[in-house]
Amino acid sequence: MTTEPEPDTIIDALSIDCLIFGFKDGRLDILLVKHAEGIIEGRWALPGGFILHNESVDDAAKRLLSSLSGISNIYLEQLKAFGNPDRYPIRRVVTIAYFALVNEQHYSLIPGFTASDVNWFNIHEVPDLPYDHNSILKFGFQHLKHKVRHEPIGFNLLPEKFTLLQLQELYEAILETKLDKSNFRRKISKMKLLKKCDEKEKDVSHRAAGLYKFDKRIYVTLKNNGIAFEL
Repeated sequence: MTTEPEPDTIIDALSIDCLIFGFKDGRLDILLVKHAEGIIEGRWALPGGFILHNESVDDAAKRLLSSLSGISNIYLEQLKAFGNPDRYPIRRVVTIAYFALVNEQHYSLIPGFTASDVNWFNIHEVPDLPYDHNSILKFGFQHLKHKVRHEPIGFNLLPEKFTLLQLQELYEAILETKLDKSNFRRKISKMKLLKKCDEKEKDVSHRAAGLYKFDKRIYVTLKNNGIAFEL
């Protein structure tokens, strides 16, 4: 006779890992947590953990991200399952990676659960991560590069009102390349994606640039239908 597991016990062969990308000051970042206990105590890692028997994988991703970092109420997209037999040293564990893009300034980081610290790291200054987290991050970054060429990017990463330079810096940070300003602005203009605000930057030491915001209707249409954005 088999016994049903308690609903609040973990499924010890199935875990979640979250790739949360942020953008600030022209820099693309990734969110990491420092573990306070367990086999990776003291090490930085992607936010994640084990799924409970009584929750869906989507609910598990939201719970773990919120309890480890304080970030909640964001859309998490399921990215990919990672299941190399030796990815976890104690037993066989398959992990489901989730992916999100956020504006760092909208969230206060609060370490909790099994995390002693939580912070943003420059995508190019990430420490050696446990398990296969560096490989998961590499896959997620490549996914973001593909995404930026096939759908609009920036709605969740930029302030509501931004300059064309900030938008270009976002694309440059993701694509890891310097873009020609005139060519970039021409292609963005052809997409009819932006609305010009009757405002300029404030409190800047240089000549104030005009501010723009996304046309939400066009943004959603392009996101659903796709674009071919070659730069």
